[in-house]
Amino acid sequence: NIMYEEYKDPRFAPPPLLKQMVLAGWHGRKTGRGFYDYTDPKNPKPMKLR
Repeated sequence: NIMYEEYKDPRFAPPPLLKQMVLAGWHGRKTGRGFYDYTDPKNPKPMKLR
């Protein structure tokens, strides 16, 4: 996150879940996974996250 890197203000820190998803390669529609599973693009389903 560019704001956090620049100012080191905890208010701008990325949420842990989002950071975890990005590191896992879950980039949403681009990769077919994210907060939703885009296996069927016409009917995306919410992912079950732990």
